[in-house]
Amino acid sequence: MTTEQIIEIQGIEPVILFGPYDAILKKIRNEFSDIQIIARGTQIILRGRAEEVALVERIFNELILLANKHGEVLDNDLNTLINLALSPSERPKATHFGDDDIILTTPDYTVRAKTDGQRRMVAEARTNDILFAIGPAGTGKTYTAVAIAVAAWKAKRVKRIVLARPAVEAGESLGFLPGDLAQKIDPYLRPLYDALQDMLTAEKLKLLTEQRVIEIVPLAYMRGRTMSNSFIILDEAQNASNKQMKMCLTRLGINSKAIITGDVTQIDLPKEIDSGLTNSPKILNDIKGISFVYLDKTDVVRHKLVRDIINAYEIHEK
Repeated sequence: MTTEQIIEIQGIEPVILFGPYDAILKKIRNEFSDIQIIARGTQIILRGRAEEVALVERIFNELILLANKHGEVLDNDLNTLINLALSPSERPKATHFGDDDIILTTPDYTVRAKTDGQRRMVAEARTNDILFAIGPAGTGKTYTAVAIAVAAWKAKRVKRIVLARPAVEAGESLGFLPGDLAQKIDPYLRPLYDALQDMLTAEKLKLLTEQRVIEIVPLAYMRGRTMSNSFIILDEAQNASNKQMKMCLTRLGINSKAIITGDVTQIDLPKEIDSGLTNSPKILNDIKGISFVYLDKTDVVRHKLVRDIINAYEIHEK
């Protein structure tokens, strides 16, 4: 059944909503080619099947809300809204970005929880000292965890941030890589640096790293330490053994928090070594103060093909 819906643009100039050279409008038209989308002055006219029109209407209403609040529409927000609208039917077809979704505000960028899974991460991190965030690639586990940690440091709830990753992929080949130890392990820690560079200026990040307010280290370097007044993030935790996971969790000192992130479908450990991440829910699930959040393909906020790739691999593996 064909229907028509008219959306009134209020409070903003249409050019903000449509983007330079109508880039935003063109992108939505490309993604929803079965819908006729007409921009006329301060009106958007949608014609097509009722279900599709309702999806596109929600996207435009969210974009209008964002533009009114922040004076612009970011590519990340547009991509997220489109991806959620194209998600499987069991997921709500659009999301609402409210002030409660803001994790961290910087001079150049606002980091928001953009999916239900990310919102659960933020909520559970507020009420628990240890949070496990488990899910596939592209769900924003690491980025959200780093934003939560930086927000806690900025609010003076912790004095330092410690980010760790197991360098399992390197194995024996680590010695064959060029450079000193810092240069050898840099590729394995680079995703953590990338996230931090979105939230802190280069000068600030360099200063905080030099002052050891922010430490980015291989997991093995945490042995024997006690982390008080700290926010610890263990990333790619599926590549930590049971012993390494226990070692990391027992580093927690007074007034400290930890977020453990990982993807149980991407374990690089030798077959004879169990992943500490897969065993953690069985061992720790009943301990008060430890929470588990499971993200899935509907939380993917990268390119929309990432969700399709995850789905295809799930079908293949089954």
